[in-house]
Amino acid sequence: MKNLLILTMIGLAVLAGCSETGTRDSSGMPNPDGGSGQGGSMARFTVAGNYLYVVNTHSLNVYDVTQNADPKSLGKVTLGFGVETIFPYKNHLFIGTQTGMHIMNLANPAQPQQTSFYRHIYSCDPVVAQGDYAYVTLRSGTACNTGPNRLEVVDIKNLANPVRVSTIPMTNPHGLGIDGNLLFVSEGDHGLKVFDATDPLNLRLLKNFTDLRSYDVIPGNHLLIVTGRDGIFQYRYDDSQELTLLSKLPIDNQ
Repeated sequence: MKNLLILTMIGLAVLAGCSETGTRDSSGMPNPDGGSGQGGSMARFTVAGNYLYVVNTHSLNVYDVTQNADPKSLGKVTLGFGVETIFPYKNHLFIGTQTGMHIMNLANPAQPQQTSFYRHIYSCDPVVAQGDYAYVTLRSGTACNTGPNRLEVVDIKNLANPVRVSTIPMTNPHGLGIDGNLLFVSEGDHGLKVFDATDPLNLRLLKNFTDLRSYDVIPGNHLLIVTGRDGIFQYRYDDSQELTLLSKLPIDNQ
């Protein structure tokens, strides 16, 4: 698990350094304060404008990073137990926990306020969002092993009242990412699945790469970074949904 966390952080740094999204926020809108690339769904920190947001198991911690060499702690927001992941989208933070998803408003970025909480059964919970929908994976076989293995689609048109609108059975889903009409879902040692998300209410499986062990993904601009037990992979994808390997950074699992 330690190696996987390191891989995810390296993946974040790689994308931040080479992606055109460096001057845009996660919603695809220009960010006048600059940016730091887009992170994966399993990330525990994110940067929006001049603020760094870090989650631990119980809270959201806020830092002012206007001066990179001298970040200032602005305090924390207590969220309860089992906090796992953080994903920024449209001036909000989507925070995955073992019992549900917090949606935090960044109207005042120094003091995030909770807009709503989407509750699900006890399970691990990474999340991403695009348009009017959020996508959540729940999995078993971990410390939060009472949950099912499935992908949930959540209607977030009304952020104050998120509603589950679709559920798809999975094998053992981990991280996920979406780019346009393509939704990538990591299945751990069971591979990587690619869905057509043109209609979020009726996701259609396009590809199932069973030979690619994946922990998390970061898609964007037809480039896909995949982290997993075997290393960090960079692929190019197009409308044919094929993945072309561009580079690989292997790791030693000894």
